[in-house]
Amino acid sequence: MTDFKLGILPWSQAVSWPEMLAVAQRIDDLGYDSLWAWDHLYAIFGDPYQPIFEGWSTLAAWAIATKRTKLGLLVGANTFRNPGIVAKNAATLDHISNGRAILGIGGAWMEPEHTAHGIDFGTGFGQRLDWLDEAVAAIRPLLDGKTVSSAPGGHYSFDDLRHHPVPLQDHLPIMIGGSGEKKTLRTIAKYADQWNAMGTPEFIAHKVEVLKGHCDAVGRDIAEIEFTLGVKLTIRDSQADAERVMHAALEHNRTPWADVEDDDTFWCGSPAQIADKLRPYIGLGFHTILSEQPAPYDIETIERFIGEVKPLLA
Repeated sequence: MTDFKLGILPWSQAVSWPEMLAVAQRIDDLGYDSLWAWDHLYAIFGDPYQPIFEGWSTLAAWAIATKRTKLGLLVGANTFRNPGIVAKNAATLDHISNGRAILGIGGAWMEPEHTAHGIDFGTGFGQRLDWLDEAVAAIRPLLDGKTVSSAPGGHYSFDDLRHHPVPLQDHLPIMIGGSGEKKTLRTIAKYADQWNAMGTPEFIAHKVEVLKGHCDAVGRDIAEIEFTLGVKLTIRDSQADAERVMHAALEHNRTPWADVEDDDTFWCGSPAQIADKLRPYIGLGFHTILSEQPAPYDIETIERFIGEVKPLLA
């Protein structure tokens, strides 16, 4: 029997802190495997100036309020922080949570929040992905208790850098999000313990083949990488009822349907319909499913995902 893992990311925009705290505790009580936060400074759906909470601070607070779920950013913006600080954040979270931290990271994509905060966005996505590769190459040995110094000519300038304490976990996992074929998937092949991907089964099937090629090139077994699928679920007895709930949530988030109607990660339906949509991905090796849930949080969906959809998959 396949061991499926489920996680929830509660959107951190258009919400109050008491709501975020309560939903995290409910997710933990329901037995979810993981709990995730965004790493954004502006809201990413609808009006960017809606209230939004910072990711690492959120995870630290959740670590105190929960008991069993693993905790991570889905995914962290490499551009926001020096990678040495990110490694320190992750190790600290691991101690706060008694060994439940995951270090999620990606190249970053939202230019307005960089511009407004004066954060270097680089010359383009390709350069940011070069920075990501260099960052993760330093983060991995730091988490493992090793000393890091930068090679000349890189973006970073680490000088005999070492960290104490090391994480509680013997091997704190690194998740990398994205599917860029030339750079992101190559970095994933070299360093990632988990890969987060989104898209149609056909799109992702191709990306799996590209990732396998990169793994072969660097001498790594692709089976060492946990495939995680990103979706946004709304579950009711009928698809029509689920769509009504989803549209109301988008309205709360000041997000016109036209802004997201081409986003194939918004799934509405009954538990059986959701399970049917997931099966092609399971066939591709995606046994970890992570659903991002907008505020106001849809507790019925969160309960039915683990209570009804998961048994159908098993």
